Amino acid sequence: MTAAETDWDLISSYAGLLSLACVSIYAGSHGSLSKRNTRSHQPGSEPEEEEEEEVDRLSSQDAYLFPVIGSVVLFGLYLIVTYFGKEWITWLLQWYFTIAGVGSVGKSLISLSRWTLGDTRWKAFDNIQLRVLKGPRELLSISLRTPSLFLIPAGSIPSIVYTFGGSATRRSSLLTDILALSFSHNALSLLKLDSFKTGCVLLSGLFLYDIWWVFGTEVMVKVATNLDVPIKLLWPKSITFATERGFTMLGLGDIVIPGMFVATALRYDYHRASKHGSSASVTKVYFYGTLSAYAAGLIATMSVMHFFRKAQPALLYLSPACIISFFLIALSRGELHDAWSWSDELEDKSAKTAAQSTTDGKPTDDVKQPVTEQLPSEEVPPSLPSSSSQGELQAASESAEKTKRSKKNQN
Repeated sequence: MTAAETDWDLISSYAGLLSLACVSIYAGSHGSLSKRNTRSHQPGSEPEEEEEEEVDRLSSQDAYLFPVIGSVVLFGLYLIVTYFGKEWITWLLQWYFTIAGVGSVGKSLISLSRWTLGDTRWKAFDNIQLRVLKGPRELLSISLRTPSLFLIPAGSIPSIVYTFGGSATRRSSLLTDILALSFSHNALSLLKLDSFKTGCVLLSGLFLYDIWWVFGTEVMVKVATNLDVPIKLLWPKSITFATERGFTMLGLGDIVIPGMFVATALRYDYHRASKHGSSASVTKVYFYGTLSAYAAGLIATMSVMHFFRKAQPALLYLSPACIISFFLIALSRGELHDAWSWSDELEDKSAKTAAQSTTDGKPTDDVKQPVTEQLPSEEVPPSLPSSSSQGELQAASESAEKTKRSKKNQN
């Protein structure tokens, strides 16, 4: 094999890995957009399948703790691998990700099918309600469209093959990538940053985290190379997808962490559009800007790794790229103050509050008010006495009657 062929093999491998990472972030970012279903369910009503799922939000306090918790977990895994061996912890983690992969791949297939068909065609399928009851109390309620009954079992196939297919099958880049991409997509859809401020804190903290654990110690490299679990993307180092030379690898953390920041940029683009009255034509300036910066940062990582032949901490390049791109875009558009003070969590709370105060598009207060019938304006007297005035008139008339009777008796 010539040097030129080797270079092209590596370039194709880097390009494939870059494409997978960017596609994963693009899909996950759009999956993080809120559906904001405004229907409020009354007792006994059928749940809507399209209701927004519960999401976990990272606040600035969480962002400060993230590198600390990550360091504890990473060092714990390092101690286990070093002193107890990698076999049992690898076995345990493989089973964990296998079980998680069944639901993750199935959910990703449902999202892909719905996006391919469109909401109108998807909602044309029958909606099946599955309920678990304990007496009058409802323990569990699941709403599924008909295709989901086939897609969820299909989603279990990669996990089953990965677990029971032997070591050669387990090292298959295709199976690993299917599971890893589904984990990435669902993580980006369900795990959100509450603001750009939190994102900058998180990326800055993990920037230092990556430098220390990669350059300062052998911990990161040893854990990553010894644990055979589907939390990384793989691409063969061959333009023909041959696996003899091994694979290029990118950890899911280098996709999900910057991806959450890119997803926040997309939600802010929709926020800007809603301020102008419509989100039908969204100018995704922040989204495409930060996504392009992510791609540039990943290219820089691969270039340095290629020329120096040494593993690189990707967040060393990705974190500054995403943060700098955000500030450049915000400053150039004169929106830095608005973007920096914007909170996605507060916006969602206000939207949910507004949704709860409406029923079928009408204010709840209006629904609760009793309906009264009013006479036409010409039939309403110009002035009606109050109840107290009516009592006084009645007492006066009775007094007058008594006076007349007493006069008659006297006569």
